[in-house]
Amino acid sequence: MWLRYSFRLYPNGPQRAALARAFGCARVVYNDALRIREDARAAGLPFVTPNELSRRLTAAKKAPGRAWLGEVSAVVLQQSLRDLDAAYRAFFDGLKGKRPRVGPPRFKSRKDTRQAIRFTANARWKITPGGDLSLPKIGQVRVRWSRTLPSVPSTVTVVKDAAGRYFASFVVEVAPEPLPPVAPQVGVDLGLGHFAVLSDGTKITSPRFLRRAEKRLKRAQRALSRKVKGSKNREKARLRLARAHVRVADARREFHHRVSTRLVRENQAIAVEDLAVKGLARTRLAKSVHDAGWVQFVAMLEYEAAKHGRTLVRIGRFEPTSQVCSACGVKDGPKPLYVRVWRCRACGTVLDRDINAAINVAKAAGLAVTACGARVRPEPVPARRREAGTHRDGQPTVVGIPHPFGRGSGSQHSTDTRNEPLNLILGRHDGPYWALRT
Repeated sequence: MWLRYSFRLYPNGPQRAALARAFGCARVVYNDALRIREDARAAGLPFVTPNELSRRLTAAKKAPGRAWLGEVSAVVLQQSLRDLDAAYRAFFDGLKGKRPRVGPPRFKSRKDTRQAIRFTANARWKITPGGDLSLPKIGQVRVRWSRTLPSVPSTVTVVKDAAGRYFASFVVEVAPEPLPPVAPQVGVDLGLGHFAVLSDGTKITSPRFLRRAEKRLKRAQRALSRKVKGSKNREKARLRLARAHVRVADARREFHHRVSTRLVRENQAIAVEDLAVKGLARTRLAKSVHDAGWVQFVAMLEYEAAKHGRTLVRIGRFEPTSQVCSACGVKDGPKPLYVRVWRCRACGTVLDRDINAAINVAKAAGLAVTACGARVRPEPVPARRREAGTHRDGQPTVVGIPHPFGRGSGSQHSTDTRNEPLNLILGRHDGPYWALRT
């Protein structure tokens, strides 16, 4: 299987200028090629082939108006044309029903939050004996290696994000690393009150990284809006806001990695529900849905399960996991979201809504699971805050996890949980929700 390994780059001043030149040239080539195809379509001419675009690129580099394209590696420009072909292929496959629909290719802007260029093996880039990354017409860039590459990379992509950080993303072929077989099989019910609830009764609390950083992001956004457009102070404020956002995204990604790795290592088979995230993102719960990051988490589960020889099963989104009693199998009907505990009218079992759904997810996937260890009659938990609006019931936004006795605005935790003990984030839920964070 092929995986990406990303490492932080620290280019100096001249190297940053060379990278900016390469980003700009790749963007111009992409936009020129897209304009050629759009003009041909408007004129009723045949689709311009990739070979024709490549020939036109070679001729453009000799023209006086585009002579500066020769200042960057030719591989970067050719890969920009390949990116355009990939965008058209995805668009046409979506129209044919071969994949989810995506929009047609759009023109790139120098103000885009993400800039990237790609070097293939024939670009003659290399990793020096001193650990630097040597890129053609850019130089030897310092890399912060957090781990060793498992094999020789085939390509490297240099990325600049909205916060001004540079990364090198290597594509490498990784051999499967099967883990020793284990007996447990688990169903996972993803949610908002808890990030995930397992069929064995384990409840993983939701860190709510975006909610906890809401006030800091709000201040940074206000500071940006007060700056004059085009000024250097506005650019500084934009960078401060972007860095605040990437801290939230990095903390969420780290949390997803830790939880997915632990689930894959401890269970032979994992079942999850195929949630309609796009639909949920159009409701009043949109902010919390995006904050949870279910799509990224399931993608991590998928590739880690494939790498370590585990089984990941996705069940249909229309399975009535919250309506069926996991004890007797009788469908009890739909229930509103505020009903967290209910009694089966057929067998009388008192069921926790989330644990019952996780067990049903596992059963729908054909996994042999039981409710052993899961609490049947859970303790009361504090009600979740409502989603709509920044101010709720006339009270200011609460940052952090609400205190059980309602004192103040709650404790303000750091958005980075990498140094916290894992049992504070992932553990068996034996008490109220806030007890996992104390």
